[in-house]
Amino acid sequence: MSPPAEALGDLSSRAFERERGRNPLVILPVGALEAHGPHLPLAADQIQAEATARQLAERVGGWVAPTLPYGICTSAQRFPGTVSLSLETLSAVAREVLSEFGRQGIRRVLVLSGHAESVHLAALKAAADAAIAKHPHLRIAVLSDYDFVYERRGKDVPADDGHAGLLETSRVLHLAPGSVTAERPRGQRRRSPFLAGVPNESEWPESVSGDPSMASPELGARVQQYVLERLVETVAALLPE
Repeated sequence: MSPPAEALGDLSSRAFERERGRNPLVILPVGALEAHGPHLPLAADQIQAEATARQLAERVGGWVAPTLPYGICTSAQRFPGTVSLSLETLSAVAREVLSEFGRQGIRRVLVLSGHAESVHLAALKAAADAAIAKHPHLRIAVLSDYDFVYERRGKDVPADDGHAGLLETSRVLHLAPGSVTAERPRGQRRRSPFLAGVPNESEWPESVSGDPSMASPELGARVQQYVLERLVETVAALLPE
C-alpha cells in the first residue's frame, strides 16, 4: 500500500527531510488563465490539473507541489481574461523550480499540465531537460492530462471535440460543478495548425472547439477515471520507485 498523499507545501522542513528518503513522486500541477467560452472559468486548466494531481497522489502516495498557475496561451490570447506568458518566462520559472527539487534530493517529478498548447508543453519540456542536465539523478515526465482526455475523442465524443467542448465541459462539471454556467455555445476553430500567429475572429469566433451543450458530470466522471488510470500506468512505466 502506498503511503498517504500530502501537499508538499503543508510539510514542515523536518518532515520533508525525513520523508524524502522514501523517494516520493512529486507532482507539479501547471495551469493557465485562459478564456474557455462563456461557460467555463478562466482557471479551468488549473482546476483540472490540481484536482487530477491530488487524485493521482492519493493513488501513488505522492506529494503535490504548489501549482504554477500561468502558462503560454497564444491561441486564445485575444479573448478577454487570457493571460499568456512568454516561452522564455515559463521555461525559466519551471526550470528553476525543477532544479530546486533536484537540489533538495527529489528524484521523481511529474509535471502535470492542465493546459495542452504545444508551445506551452515545449517550454515545460525544455525546462525539464535543463533541470536534468544540472541534476542527473532527476527523472522527470512532462505531460498534459489532455494527452489522455483526448484519447476519448471518437469514442465518447465526436472526433473534432476540443477546447472547452464536450469533454472539457463535462470534466469541469464533475470536478467543479459550481463554476460552470448554462450558456454553452458550439464553436469551431478553422485556422490551420501550420499557420503561425493568433486566430482572428473569423477563424475562431469563440474560444470553444466542439459542442458542449450535452455535457454532463457523469461523462466527466468516466473521463476522469480513465485519465487517472492512464496516469497511474504512466507513472509506473516512466517514474518507478
